Amino acid sequence: MRPILTFLAAAALSVALAVPAFAGMLDDIRSRGTVRIGVSLGGEPIGFRDAQNNPVGYDVDVATMLAAKLGVPVEFTDVSGDARISMLVSGQLDIVVANTSATLERAKTVDFSIPYNRAGLRVIVQADSGIKDLKDLAGKSIVVGRGTTGETFIKKAVPDANLVYVDQFAPDGVLQLQQKRVDAAIEDSSLLDYLATKNPSLVTLPGLYSNDPIGIAVAKGDPEFVRWLDMFVSDYIQSGAYEANYKKWWGDKANPPKLNPIW
Repeated sequence: MRPILTFLAAAALSVALAVPAFAGMLDDIRSRGTVRIGVSLGGEPIGFRDAQNNPVGYDVDVATMLAAKLGVPVEFTDVSGDARISMLVSGQLDIVVANTSATLERAKTVDFSIPYNRAGLRVIVQADSGIKDLKDLAGKSIVVGRGTTGETFIKKAVPDANLVYVDQFAPDGVLQLQQKRVDAAIEDSSLLDYLATKNPSLVTLPGLYSNDPIGIAVAKGDPEFVRWLDMFVSDYIQSGAYEANYKKWWGDKANPPKLNPIW
């Protein structure tokens, strides 16, 4: 009996080894012939639409470079807030390059590449509001992006503030600031620093309230794809493309945040 069992076990093993491994995301993308990337078009210069309604911005450029390295055309989907994560998990997107902070909480649900950018939370206020620091925001109306790290922070830091939710910071949050329907907003410094340079009626408060790594997000379950993305980001940084892309959108005098290219 034992020789028969040994034979059957060996046969089963040989069959298992003969079956090809389940195709990973790289194979899926190449077989499909396109890559589905979520970008957030909610604020300049990270992501927005130009006069011809085309997606443009820092993240859009990164996503375009990524698709070129994959060797396939890109299909963009505008995503923001919680939708960035849920659309990855549900398989509607392959990759998210949407100014997504790589937090421990989000890492329970999706995987992140090494950072391709860094940003911190900053507060922008009406220049004539008299608001000088966080304590002055008590009882004030503050625009926040739904499902963002800014929302989480301001709820803890200023629990009695009046939060005004938007799904897209631009144009919705920006419009509320410009029309003085709110006193302030909290968002990534990369967005607010740019906004303040374009609107003299708005001013950013000094200091950052976080220093967040911004990563490329993908669904869990494909470590080889994450490794490939790490290699892509490492090349993006070391080749000089990161510095060139950053200065393209924030100006030649901008100082790109320091990034570690080690993957």
